[in-house]
Amino acid sequence: MKLHTTNYTNTLIEIAEDSPVAQAQIPPEKKEKTLANLQYEKLIKSPYTYSSDDIVFECYAIKNDISENEKQEEREKFFSKGQPCLRCSPLAKKYGFGIHHNSEGKVALFPMESEEYQMLINDSSITKTKAMRSKRK
Repeated sequence: MKLHTTNYTNTLIEIAEDSPVAQAQIPPEKKEKTLANLQYEKLIKSPYTYSSDDIVFECYAIKNDISENEKQEEREKFFSKGQPCLRCSPLAKKYGFGIHHNSEGKVALFPMESEEYQMLINDSSITKTKAMRSKRK
């Protein structure tokens, strides 16, 4: 079975062109954690620890109540089909965070107004790709 991946290396996912914010905002807490909350918590607590695949699947596992002993099999099933990458993340589309994948494919989050984000934007050795737009043109 072919496995698909959402991982990038040495790439910055820039905030979406139609992002509604002028500076990064922490996703608001709701009764049930949203995808944005789950991704934010994982990435802010542990920069450059997880790959995009790790983040995407862990959030799916939490949302779908997948137990620890089911995870390996479910992960293989999950990635047997193509999955949306972090370009679709609400953090980059709606909340003003850039997502950087380092040379090992590990991911970190940077607020759009931060010095680090500006340095990554201006670094010609890093591939840039925009987050998906929320609305069609």
